[in-house]
Amino acid sequence: MITMSVRVYEPLEHCQNRPFGLVWFGSRHQHGAGRRPAAPVLRNTVLRNASITHTSVVCAAQHVADHLSEFPSNVQSRRVHHFVRGESTGSSDQKSLLGGKGANLCEMAKIGLNVPPGLVISTTVCQEFHDAGKKLPPGLMEDVTAALKRVETTTGRVFGDTTRAPLLLSVRSGAAVSMPGMMDTVLNLGLNDDTLPVMAAEHGWRLALDCYRRLLDMFGDVVCGISHDLFEEEMAAVKEAAGITYDIDMSEADLRAVVDRFKKVYEREGKSMPADPYEQLEMAVAAVFGSWNTARALKYRELNHITGLIGTAVNIQSMVFGNLNENSATGVCFTRNPATGEPGLYGEFLVNAQGEDVVAGIRTPLPVKDMAVPFPDAYAQLVENASNLERHLSDMQDIEFTVQDGQLYILQTRNGKRTGAAALRVAVDLKNEGLVTQEEAVLMVEPRHLEQLMHPVFENPVGSHAYKSAVVAKGLPASPGAACGQIVFTAEAAERWKSEGKPVVLVRTETSPEDVGGMHAAVGIFTSRGGMTSHAAVVARGWGKPCVCGCEKLDVCQEGKTATVGKNTLVEGDWISLNGTTGEVLLGKQPTKKAELSDQLAEFMSWADAARRLGVMANCDTPKDAAIARANGAAGIGLVRTEHMFFSSAERIKAVRRMIAAEELDSRDESNEALADLKDFQKEDFKGIFRAMDGLEVTIRLLDPPLHEFLPKEGPELSSLCDDLLKSYHAKPAGQHMRAHKLLQRRLEGLNETNPMMGLRGCRLGIRHPDITAMQAAAIIEAAVECQAEGVAVYPSIMIPLVGFEEELVNQLRVVRDVAEKIFNDSNNSNRGSRIDIKVGTMIEVPRAALISAQLAQHCDFFSVGSNDLTQMTLGFSRDDAEAKFMSEYIKEGIIPHDPFDSLDVTGVGELIKLAVQRGRSTKPNLRIGICGEHGGDPESISFFNGADLDYVSCSPLRVPVARLAAAQAQIKARASLANDHCQD
Repeated sequence: MITMSVRVYEPLEHCQNRPFGLVWFGSRHQHGAGRRPAAPVLRNTVLRNASITHTSVVCAAQHVADHLSEFPSNVQSRRVHHFVRGESTGSSDQKSLLGGKGANLCEMAKIGLNVPPGLVISTTVCQEFHDAGKKLPPGLMEDVTAALKRVETTTGRVFGDTTRAPLLLSVRSGAAVSMPGMMDTVLNLGLNDDTLPVMAAEHGWRLALDCYRRLLDMFGDVVCGISHDLFEEEMAAVKEAAGITYDIDMSEADLRAVVDRFKKVYEREGKSMPADPYEQLEMAVAAVFGSWNTARALKYRELNHITGLIGTAVNIQSMVFGNLNENSATGVCFTRNPATGEPGLYGEFLVNAQGEDVVAGIRTPLPVKDMAVPFPDAYAQLVENASNLERHLSDMQDIEFTVQDGQLYILQTRNGKRTGAAALRVAVDLKNEGLVTQEEAVLMVEPRHLEQLMHPVFENPVGSHAYKSAVVAKGLPASPGAACGQIVFTAEAAERWKSEGKPVVLVRTETSPEDVGGMHAAVGIFTSRGGMTSHAAVVARGWGKPCVCGCEKLDVCQEGKTATVGKNTLVEGDWISLNGTTGEVLLGKQPTKKAELSDQLAEFMSWADAARRLGVMANCDTPKDAAIARANGAAGIGLVRTEHMFFSSAERIKAVRRMIAAEELDSRDESNEALADLKDFQKEDFKGIFRAMDGLEVTIRLLDPPLHEFLPKEGPELSSLCDDLLKSYHAKPAGQHMRAHKLLQRRLEGLNETNPMMGLRGCRLGIRHPDITAMQAAAIIEAAVECQAEGVAVYPSIMIPLVGFEEELVNQLRVVRDVAEKIFNDSNNSNRGSRIDIKVGTMIEVPRAALISAQLAQHCDFFSVGSNDLTQMTLGFSRDDAEAKFMSEYIKEGIIPHDPFDSLDVTGVGELIKLAVQRGRSTKPNLRIGICGEHGGDPESISFFNGADLDYVSCSPLRVPVARLAAAQAQIKARASLANDHCQD
């Protein structure tokens, strides 16, 4: 029985999916029906609200206070945290302080798993290190040495011991967000010419020399800046002389030769590895902290939009040796298939190897389930530990392990990176298994995962003659999906070709962290080496890119830029297709089709819809787009760009140009005729959209761009257009025709503007040419009336663009309303007397509109934020110029955190949006406000819009599912944050 102090707060629905500071200490606790079971010997388990009634939220302040002695008051200020089996000074909820790897090491040690003991230097020290010009803060190594004593006591070995086999250490990075392979690691620290013989005396010369050559290689590469290729060349020479292929086949004599050659590499490069183990350790710690800002790490964070982190933690851990003997092994496994989500242990291992051998793909490893034969006890323990970790951490785990002489050690665990298909299945299965709640399941699928689910698949069925005849090789299906592209052999080429608009497949012997930019640019990745947990496989799955690796038929010649696949020789630029689901490689550009979505997706999206507050609409310009949007779950159309309709056929653009010419030549008859043609085109389009969106709202923006965008640029093309336009006018004598031609061309050239974004467009164009506004309003209203007569439920909204003055809005709304009344009362209209409830509103895209939104709201039923133009005008950025000339440099230099056209500038533009909401609703409390810019499909921006109390977002039809999920996650997190604030009160 545990006594608790209870306080009553908000109803439970405001506090779902959050731990509330209630900590239970003990070995086992019942969490209530349907909750996650406790793993054996768990301590520090968080009680969740599913076992609490809907009348209150419990904060057990008294119980926590009773156990404060177990949490030192300086836990956040402590620089070094230790972990040994059964205890640690950190936990899994301290990822921002200890990094994901360090926090989970502490947690695993605490719950009693067999983790090699060690310590974690916090991320705050990394920040201090870089702030001090890449110098370790004073006193740090003394703290490390003190913590290391606990490790020495636990292992019974001493770091730097020359009397018996010494304690050897690994030094690894570990940020709060997983960045696989992007930062540095050094293994086997503590070896030197003095400790080598005593290690050999206990474990044999082969192990000692193998560890020493690995240390020389890693220390030289990571700490001293010596190219890893130089070491690889020396080892390749030894293996070639011995007539062997794999590192494991090297004899003691071969390894001695490798060590001697590696030492000579240091000499040639003018570098040295210190003999003092503590000096090795200090230099390695500094190097790992320094790897936080390497080019590859910076690139990875940029590509993955990882911001707000202060640095990496450093994990110092006692070495265990998977390369000790044939009764030892190392491996990586997932608790579920990271490609499909199928339950069951999934991964690879290598006998007599160290961990980097598996990840680097130097040797093709064996399936982890094959461990059951040579290592039955260790395998049984691995299965049990994997199950317990998944239940304890409530997510699919990615686990690194080592078997040393038959004894299993868990080196690290983290939430496994997965494909979109796997993310969906894992979330649904974990919820159905009772390990997570419905809203926790919604949080487990990233918006980008949904995008992956919509990636195309091959049109020709696998197994069909057309498909099989194109297959030339098969490797490991490392990351699913279909990819077609032109082959390139370097990361630099991949990035360059992508910038030219070419889809590329990156072909490599194996990938390394330095290839990350090219891997991101490629549509697919193809390697000859590596397994399912190699660098290429892990990174590709995280990004949802098809990947085939470990293809023995692939022989890559980097220098010659050629690849031999079986009997086929390919050169840079040749087309190949990858089936990442089956591992097959096909010659040529194979046709693809839209993926078929699973029933699980519909179930999952129903959970997301139940959680979200924001409505999700779509930006559509055609009936086809509208049908796609509706199928993807859009609640209506938030933006129809009427100008896009004009470009859909040569006939339409010709009518637009006739109308422009007539307006410029003040030819009323020709103008009316052209406007009548355009109205007919637009009315038919609107009718198609209304039918497709039967029963849902359709918001239509009146003409926005300046007229010159519908014309060719000056020169022969414009002159030819003037001739064509004048031919449609009444015939004139040659002299008059020439004068008319010159006048028309001069007028049309005069439409060009110095800064068209700020020029004659939007409502300004409608005020200058009110007949254009009237034509569009008539097309919309007539289409709505006729569709209503057909039995279609129509809900049209008309939106005035680029308003900055109240009088502009009043002017254009008067035109719209006059047209509406004329149509409703037209005696020649067969639907006379039929009236449509038409909503009218304006876009908030000029900063002044946000400032005067209280006045604008008097005339509007809704506001729609045009975030693209609002961003340009607020920041003073021309999007095209900024992205072409300085945006990337601004991001790299930290002037801005991200491209403000991709993700909203919440500090500046966001404040204007909040101001528009506040002032608009001060006039009209129920004013409907949404967003229709590109930011409406960006998950980070959607989180802001949810918090800013907008009613809906509108995005492209294909991003509607992503926006639905992002809106749900934003609302779940907002409620959790509110509940947490209440509990802290």
